[in-house]
Order: sequence, then C-alpha cells, then structure tokens
Amino acid sequence: MPVIVSTVTPDGFRHKIDINQQHEVFTDLPVDLGGENSAPSPHDYFDAALASCKTLTVKLYAKQHDIPLTGVTVKVTHDDSEERQGKYRLNVELSLEGALSEQQRTVLHRIADRCPVHKLMTTAEISINTQLV
Repeated sequence: MPVIVSTVTPDGFRHKIDINQQHEVFTDLPVDLGGENSAPSPHDYFDAALASCKTLTVKLYAKQHDIPLTGVTVKVTHDDSEERQGKYRLNVELSLEGALSEQQRTVLHRIADRCPVHKLMTTAEISINTQLV
C-alpha cells in the first residue's frame, strides 16, 4: 500500500500524508525553515518510527510471553549536528512499568533493539528509486 504526500496550500509547506488510504496525518517544516510548525517534520516522523516500533515490539513480546508489563515509554532524542557529514545520532530511553523481575527487564531491553525499524535503520541496505511522473 502506498504512502502519498500532497501539498495542502500552494504557498506553504504543510502537506497531507495519506498512509495506505487508511490514515491521514500532516507534516510541516519548523518556523526557522519557513514552515509554520503546524505538524511534525519528516525528521520527527523518522524518530517517532523508531520509538513507536520499540514500544509495540516490547509490548507484543511481553504479551506473547506472559510478562506482566503494564506500560512502556520510549523517549527518542537526536543529535543532528553532523547530519551533513552523514552522521545522525539517536538516543533512546526505555522505561518499563509493571511487576517485572530483573531478568524480564533485561529481556525486554534486548527485544527493544530487535524491533524491525531499528534493524532497518541500522543493518538494511536501502535503495530509493525516484521517478518523475
């Protein structure tokens, strides 16, 4: 299923993102780049993809293995100071809630780093083909 991004207003940077014809979200640029900061930026969505994947992966694993996890919070911050040199650093804080043993906490911590988006960001060879239509 496609992700389609289209302009909302011709003179602004706000765009609508249609995901699989099922979900609609928006993106915009920060004010310092000429946008209105009316929605998350593409970098925000990149960071959010990692955070949400980790939370869902941990929650799913805990459910499948009867681990008494009652909540999970992932905080992602980034350092983009060397992005133009090809370095983008993501720092992740994982918070687990519930009556968990130290062993369960360790397992869930390990599982968080095995989420599909984490693997995609760190190990996949990605090819992008852009065509003018």
